[in-house]
Amino acid sequence: MIRISELRQRDVINVVDGRRLGLIKDVELDVVEGKIKALILPGQGGKFLFFFGHNEDLVIPWEKVVKVGIDVILVENPSVLSPQHLKKLKVE
Repeated sequence: MIRISELRQRDVINVVDGRRLGLIKDVELDVVEGKIKALILPGQGGKFLFFFGHNEDLVIPWEKVVKVGIDVILVENPSVLSPQHLKKLKVE
């Protein structure tokens, strides 16, 4: 069994492009069934000293989790690809 506090210490990696998405900020739970519904990661990008810009949190449904490893969590989430990666995928 794994604790949520242990999950929060692991890097989340997108297997689609190999990019590090960050650490888990929160977990969405289904308390009736006792299951994790989604991983919530902080929004990424252009904040300058946390004053400017607003980034939405990244919500990754549990169905997109490929593997929970000892020090990383692998997810398959093509929706978080950067614009550069999307252009490469469309060309190929």
